[in-house]
Amino acid sequence: MAVKEDRLSDIINGLHQKSVTKQAIYRNTKATFERMKEIAQDIVKKLTERVTKQDADVIIEYKNISEFEFHVKFSGDLLMFIMHSNIITFPDDCELMRNDYIEEDFRRRFFGHIMAYNFMADTIKYNRLDDPGYLVGRMLINIDRHFVIEGVKQMDLPYDRISQNVINNKTLRLIIESAMVAAVNNDLMGQDVSEIERITLKQKHENMITLPRKVGFHVSQDLTH
Repeated sequence: MAVKEDRLSDIINGLHQKSVTKQAIYRNTKATFERMKEIAQDIVKKLTERVTKQDADVIIEYKNISEFEFHVKFSGDLLMFIMHSNIITFPDDCELMRNDYIEEDFRRRFFGHIMAYNFMADTIKYNRLDDPGYLVGRMLINIDRHFVIEGVKQMDLPYDRISQNVINNKTLRLIIESAMVAAVNNDLMGQDVSEIERITLKQKHENMITLPRKVGFHVSQDLTH
């Protein structure tokens, strides 16, 4: 009976520790995401002031979608910033987990995550559900408010050691601006004429005669260590 009670105690203690850890990480991630919303609005405001002096037709917009999502639209591009509500971890053989800082404290093995996806603005405008979006970067946030970035070249920020990567306003601004740079540099590619020589009436009615695609991104995991 004592052994069984000990097992129950171990289960309860384990659940409590993980629960407290995940709740703290969720709060860290939510606070970070709320700050990102504020910084994104400031970036949009400052860009609008500068851009409209040169070209009044260029529209830059911020839109709050929900507590877990916001959009930044500029020219033909749209960036979706999405916070996932769940806390995640990774397998032991993942490069990120083979890190002295992570191994020192089991609580550092868990992360909140925020993703940035690049869509064509017309994808949202015309509700083209089959259009793909492309991951620009993923931000992982731990219990210490340290972070790591996985992403494309423009997101290859000089914060490659999670033990030293502490979230601050300057970092968050750089992440958002870098995501915008990546989106601007991700051009549309037209289709080969052989791909559009036949269309269906459905495609015509749904304004899907041609479906240009973004080049997409090659996501590097060099920062996850």
